[in-house]
Order: sequence, then structure tokens, then C-alpha cells
Amino acid sequence: MRLAFSTLGVPGLPIPDVVRLAATHGYHGVELRAHPEEPVHPGIDLSERADVASEFKAGGIEILGLAGYGRVAAPGDDGPVIEEIRRLLDLARDLGAPYVRVFPGADHEQTTERADALAARRLGTAAEYAADLGVRILLETHDSHRRAADAIRILGPVGHRHVGALWDVMHTWLGGEQPSESYAALSPFLGYVQVKDIASAEDTTPLALGAGVLPLTECVEVLSRHGWDGWLCWEYEKRWYEEAAPLQELLAAGREHLARLLNECA
Repeated sequence: MRLAFSTLGVPGLPIPDVVRLAATHGYHGVELRAHPEEPVHPGIDLSERADVASEFKAGGIEILGLAGYGRVAAPGDDGPVIEEIRRLLDLARDLGAPYVRVFPGADHEQTTERADALAARRLGTAAEYAADLGVRILLETHDSHRRAADAIRILGPVGHRHVGALWDVMHTWLGGEQPSESYAALSPFLGYVQVKDIASAEDTTPLALGAGVLPLTECVEVLSRHGWDGWLCWEYEKRWYEEAAPLQELLAAGREHLARLLNECA
């Protein structure tokens, strides 16, 4: 398995510094938060995109994916949701990123059946565009569909190889799933895995990997046991928790912790 971190942990950090951090601390890739607050988002022009791609290539670091904020199960017209995803897909193509992340985002007034059908329809439509660009859309286990069992109600009906799953281990755990259950459900769709750690279900302030309660050992063990060889991406939510320790101070120990888990489970 290869290791990455998300720029959610280093809000607003210039791309050269992001690349330098990854190279210095032994990470193979970076997930870029694609938001207007950040250096990389769909609003940047072609020359800026080329500069970003060149910076990563020169540093020997891969762009794992773009963490977008499209909500495919949200109520409303399909048009704006599809357009948001397409703009992310265009950006991913220009940067050479293989994945684009979307959220479910259903609200409490929707029935489960309506939300699932809405998300599947939109993802099915966007999948054809993604296939043309060679990029894969990943639905994250998050918010209204935090369990793998929830996500596959959408992914199964879509049935397209350019639509898959992003397993956020915190959300499946908060949803009451065991790692073995989550993997079993997501394995046919799995793009990559987001790891993190927190103090408790009530306190989700990000912690150093291994310092909290999330079942990271079990997650790595089940992935290893099934021969999965994709990406583990550390999503440290510094942007939402200003009081959290700087990610820069934790990256080396985080890589060592993940490497130790991988070695123990090999």
C-alpha cells in the first residue's frame, strides 16, 4: 500500500510546500482539497494547472485525487450537481489525478429510496463523462451515507467502473460497522482509504495516528489479508479544528505508524 495525506491538514499551504512536506516525510502522494480557499480548485486556469502538475512531477509526488464537495444525493435539480462534478473531473484530467471525491449529502426530509435513486442517477450520468477523461468518481462514506452498507445502495445500481467508493474509516466506525463489514461491502468498488484518529465518538478533534480510538490496526489488517494494494490517505481535519496540533509536526510519526501496521500485517 502507498501512503498519502490530504491538504485538509495544511489549509492554504502553497503547493511547493505541500510537495516538499510529502517528499521530506516519505509520503508517495497527496490528496488535494479542491476548494476556493485552497491553491487548487476548478477556478484556476490552464497555466496554473500546468504549474501544479509540474511541481508534483518534479518532486516525485503523485496527486492521488481531488477532494470535491459535490453532494450527489442533495435535493434539487440535477444540472448544478452534474456541472460541479464535471468541473472537478476536468481539473483532475488536467492535473493527472485519477480520482475525484464526492459526498452523498442527502437531507433529513428525503426518503432513503429517493436519496439513493437521486444519487445513482447523477453518478450514472457523470460516469460517462468521467470515463471519457479517464478519471474515477469516488463516493465517500460520509454524512447521510456514512456506512458502507449505505454507500453500496447507491453504487450497486450505478454499476459503472468509473464510479467507486472512498472508505473514510471514521465514518463507518461512527456508523457502527466493523472494518471487516465495511471492506466486504466496499471491496468491489474501492478506490482508496482515508485514515485518521480521534479521541471518541463525541470528540472528533483530529489526533496523531494511533493516539485515538479508531480501529486502524483492524482496517490495515483486513486490507492486507485480502491483498488490497491501494492508497492509505491520512485525512487530518485541521481546517475544521484550529486547536489541533499542526500536521507538519505529526507527518513523520504518522508515516512510521502506518508503516509499522503494514509490516505487522504483512
